[in-house]
Amino acid sequence: MASKDINTVDARSKLKPQREPYYVRIKEGCYLGFRKMTADTEGTWVARCRIEETGKQAKTSLGNFLDLTPSKRYDAALENAQKWFDHLGMGGSAEVKTVKQACEAYVQHIKETKDEAKGKDIEARLTRWVYSQPIAKTELAKLNMPTVEAWRKKLAATPVVANPYAEEKITRPRSASSINRDMTALRAALNYAREQGNVMTDVAWLKALKPIKGASKARDGYLDRQQRRDLIKHAPADLAKFLKGLCLLPLRPGALAGLTASHFDKRLSVLTIGKDKHGKDRKITLPKDTAEFFKEQITDKLPAAPIFTMSDGRAWSKDYWKGPIKLAAQSAGLPESTTAYTLRHSTITDLVQVLDLLTVAQISGTSVQMIQAHYGHLRHERAAEALAGLAL
Repeated sequence: MASKDINTVDARSKLKPQREPYYVRIKEGCYLGFRKMTADTEGTWVARCRIEETGKQAKTSLGNFLDLTPSKRYDAALENAQKWFDHLGMGGSAEVKTVKQACEAYVQHIKETKDEAKGKDIEARLTRWVYSQPIAKTELAKLNMPTVEAWRKKLAATPVVANPYAEEKITRPRSASSINRDMTALRAALNYAREQGNVMTDVAWLKALKPIKGASKARDGYLDRQQRRDLIKHAPADLAKFLKGLCLLPLRPGALAGLTASHFDKRLSVLTIGKDKHGKDRKITLPKDTAEFFKEQITDKLPAAPIFTMSDGRAWSKDYWKGPIKLAAQSAGLPESTTAYTLRHSTITDLVQVLDLLTVAQISGTSVQMIQAHYGHLRHERAAEALAGLAL
């Protein structure tokens, strides 16, 4: 192991190029190294440490610190080496992992310990927004705030195609809530990597992946029954059936789109919601007219076939319904803010007027706390009206 002075620019410039790094001892068993392969390169920094438990040597690359002036690179390398030594001393892993590998490990963890569907959703987000980006190949030990911030800026600047299957591609800026959801996936994966001892600190992403404030605002779009009828009337036949389903039940659009014929027991008029945000099955007994509507939708369909499909037989998804709903809303003279989720909000708004909040929460597949937070004021208004009726 070569050993020479590497703490000054002048000393490093006099080093003979070689494959083996030049090391200086920092403390017992721990060394900081500088490797200069050719005379015309700036050189890179490495750290080396012996693991007491196994007696084996662990190495890690610290980078070249080209963003710093030459006179500051030794101090920066020493600081990073010290962090790595401390990391190993606290039981951290010496295995070199990339951001992509950390994400894959997190997805596997979610699938095995929590929910397969949730794991697949996170995996889809990471595949779309992380794995194809330069950050994916970055080693966790080298991950820094500028790298994460650059990824976030690109994420925010990438427009979304409203309907990728339409002849004319229409794009829109990504919403703050969408950006938050995609950042959450990466942040959770990196936090898990830190918990597993694969990275020493969360400084690189703590601020860079901080959620956008005010992104998840309460939805105040409401369509009354006649407006909902108008929306259905101005929609294509296949979309109209899907919209009617959203008007009959307070389901999330994705949950309704994920239902198959097997989820509806026409003998008992019971609908099982098996694919939803919380990942738990729940059963809803449908009233006569709603049950008849669902019976019509599953006629001659195999158990695995979607209950609601597009004209070509494919299942609905947000990429398919967004554009058509917007056009239907325009034709019906409804607010531009009308979305599939507006129908869920509208049906829940109606239900809280006649049902207790616990029942509404159970039917809607959410928590009483969420219903109370977003719809509780309606109950208060109704209570005030009732009290007013007691006046003598």
